[in-house]
Amino acid sequence: MTVHLALGRSYPEMDGMNSRGIHWDLITDLRGGGRLSTDGDVLQEGGRFL
Repeated sequence: MTVHLALGRSYPEMDGMNSRGIHWDLITDLRGGGRLSTDGDVLQEGGRFL
């Protein structure tokens, strides 16, 4: 499983409404295992959402 999270300015071609001055793409590859968490809470581990 891979995860892609985009923060900030959207692309005009996608009819996005966010016009912030920055765009960040955050990508992680969890196919070999791993854990996805936020604020100390585990959201996904070992390929399964909790």
